Amino acid sequence: MTDTSTIHASSTSAIDKRRAMLILGICCLSLFIVGIDSTGVNLALPSIRRDLGTSASQLQWVVDAYTLVLASLLMLSGSIGDRIGRRRVFQVGLVIFGSGSVLCSLSQSPGMLIGARMLQAIGGSMLNPVAMSIITNTFRDPKARAQAIGIWGGVIGLSMALGPVIGGALVDAVSWRAIFWINVPVVIAAVILTAFFVPESRAEHTRRLDPPAQILVMILLATVTYGIIEGRSLGWTSATVIGLFAAAVLSAVAMVLVERRRKEPLLDPRFFRSVPFSGAVVSAVIGFCAMAGFLFLNTLYLQDVRGYTPFHAGLMTLPMAVATAVFAPVSGRIVGSRGPRLPMLIAGVGISVSALMLMQLTGSTSPWLLGLAYLAFGIGFGMLNAPITNAAVSGMPRSQAGVAAAIASTSRQVGSSLGVAVLPAVAFAGLDGPLNTALPAATHAAWAMMLGCGLGLLVMAFLVTSSFATRSRDKVAAELGAS
Repeated sequence: MTDTSTIHASSTSAIDKRRAMLILGICCLSLFIVGIDSTGVNLALPSIRRDLGTSASQLQWVVDAYTLVLASLLMLSGSIGDRIGRRRVFQVGLVIFGSGSVLCSLSQSPGMLIGARMLQAIGGSMLNPVAMSIITNTFRDPKARAQAIGIWGGVIGLSMALGPVIGGALVDAVSWRAIFWINVPVVIAAVILTAFFVPESRAEHTRRLDPPAQILVMILLATVTYGIIEGRSLGWTSATVIGLFAAAVLSAVAMVLVERRRKEPLLDPRFFRSVPFSGAVVSAVIGFCAMAGFLFLNTLYLQDVRGYTPFHAGLMTLPMAVATAVFAPVSGRIVGSRGPRLPMLIAGVGISVSALMLMQLTGSTSPWLLGLAYLAFGIGFGMLNAPITNAAVSGMPRSQAGVAAAIASTSRQVGSSLGVAVLPAVAFAGLDGPLNTALPAATHAAWAMMLGCGLGLLVMAFLVTSSFATRSRDKVAAELGAS
């Protein structure tokens, strides 16, 4: 059935409103486990290293293999959901994600774990953009939609912040494999609830598949990430690393040339003429780059330098989790009533302040100072998701909702991949001794990069909310709606 069959949240019917909120809850439940899984794994990295004998670069791949595959397939999955049915693709994604989780828990080698994480990511790619499209087509009233998107974005942020706490508790109480076990019952429940309560919907106009662009996106992301992660061990001037970066540049150029000639491109260049949309993409990349790099390095610091158990390390990040839990829904309400500028400003300030405090990090930094740094980061990150999501989909026709949401989600994952690749690479390059003694000083350059991310968000806050940005958004929306 088409979009006209979806539920109107603006209806005066109380039943319709209750069902719309139930649909929102189902989407949020499914994405909550994905967020916890993606960040909870960070607390398990030292345990995985000891149990499976992984190297430093393999630890990075345990995280980045997931985000890289996810980023590569999100746009394709969003488009397929619009084409063959959003509920159907959402359910398939849940099953694949659950199957990958089972294989992760059974892994006996780094290679098997990395491969299972890639399978998880294939399923995960079918959840985020498709859920966003379901929400967008369920809540038709602009104000109700903005509030729903705010809740959805807040749940993602909350799950990512709670991941380290829950992950640390599971690693200590059971083992690192338990992080993946908890996904299975939630996946089963979500599949059943989706079958009963989520209506099927498709875009009125289905987009053609774009295999050349999909392949080029995968080559671009894979070569950049591999080059950054392996650059330290292979040598930044080695033929392999230089060849990888050259391939990334060539694939980016080729993608622009290919997409300009296609009637229905995978990555529609017209989207980027909207300043709010482009600003949302940039904000997602730099914000999630800061988040992923922070989680990775902080985990190693707390467990390998300070000697904390996984659960203790997770408790140390509790100020971040609590702040995100409090400020994520606040951000959604502010975006729905006043727009995205204020939340984005607070996000930039919070991340910048946290980076400045962490640039003073030593092997004996006061737990109180660490807690304040985590609190500042949690406030900033909690305010970030809702304005990014709202800016990405606002003004876009509902028929393009899956693709627009997928591009925004892809930007988050690209940022996460870069964060795990770049910030640890910078820190590891500065090591002048054993990890447990040299890491604190070596991370200072990485925290300086995180500061740059926070300042970038401050710039984006003013740019995406300017009158020029609004005019560009309306122009692009009219053009896309007429095509």
